[in-house]
Amino acid sequence: MSTAPRRWHAPAEALLLPTGALVAALLLFGLFVWFGGHSPVAAWVLLFQGAFGDAFSWQNSLQRAAPLMLTALAVALPARAGLTVIGGEGALVLGALGCAGLPYLIPGLSGSGGSVLLLVAGAVLGAAWVALAGTLRQWRGVNETISSLLLSYIAIALFKHFVEGPMRDPASLNKPSTLPLADSLRIGQIMGATNPDSLLAGWLGDVHWGLVIGLLLCVAAGLWLSFTASGFALRVVGGNARTARLVGLPTDRLVLLACALGGAGAGLAGALEVAAVHFAANASVIAGLGYTGILVSFVARHNPWAIPPVALLFGGFAAAGSLLQRRLGLPDASVLVLQGFAFVFILAAEALRGRLFQLPMPGFAKPRLVAVQGGPA
Repeated sequence: MSTAPRRWHAPAEALLLPTGALVAALLLFGLFVWFGGHSPVAAWVLLFQGAFGDAFSWQNSLQRAAPLMLTALAVALPARAGLTVIGGEGALVLGALGCAGLPYLIPGLSGSGGSVLLLVAGAVLGAAWVALAGTLRQWRGVNETISSLLLSYIAIALFKHFVEGPMRDPASLNKPSTLPLADSLRIGQIMGATNPDSLLAGWLGDVHWGLVIGLLLCVAAGLWLSFTASGFALRVVGGNARTARLVGLPTDRLVLLACALGGAGAGLAGALEVAAVHFAANASVIAGLGYTGILVSFVARHNPWAIPPVALLFGGFAAAGSLLQRRLGLPDASVLVLQGFAFVFILAAEALRGRLFQLPMPGFAKPRLVAVQGGPA
């Protein structure tokens, strides 16, 4: 029987490996809950009820999925260029700082034009921060995984310095924050105040426009990678950088472009967290969204078109944490254990890429060559 790869093997692996890893993570999470004295079945049911059980659950899941789409792009786009960048958290907090800090520089900022400038400021800072990791990789040979992670810690330190120091609102006593954004600068909800009794408002009532922005950017990134010359060149660089140089592709420029675009997504996520959720920069912005984006990107196999449903799934799991706490008495952060299990199994599943359908099946042992001693007389 031929073991040559068939056309359907690659898409089947792209579906089966992440799905199997998530199922294994859920099973191990159930064992973790069982050791804590609770029913695994009850935990699994509550996870999906808290994520997708009713309209309120869908609102929470969609709202949490919006920044995850953008932080996942900070991993996915550099990955298509052959880089493993995990510094989305740093780009996110700097994007939040840029959004909250722009009114300090332009005091009269207001209106929809001002809101656009806030988002642009966050995206620019995020792009510059992740591009710095790409620059260190291309020109100084610094490992981008380590540098992007360390840059995240530096970004968080800068964020805390400015929020708790020069930009602190004197009225924020217990929780240091920047001055709140003016009402005209805030990003509103998708439904706004129109038709509050409609069915759609029940599902999207508290969801802000960041969800639409994240969806559009994921679609645009997928189109760029699949149907443009520069996107194809970027994928060539990610496949074999040496070959890309031999054929004359500008590898350094393409790598920096991928890092900058990915960082812009994470910075935009931070700006949206300030402009649409918290309305000021404070410690609530540092919620690990950039780190969860790493997991979302890996589960989606760095495919921008697959990022939105995966982001919705993990946004739903995060939204279900409070339900686990109320019903089972588990800590709200117990869902982070599930995310950790999922990340480990996703990385382990990568070892089977290209080999899943070549593994020997039970009952079908491979033929062996048997050495025959002696010969014809």
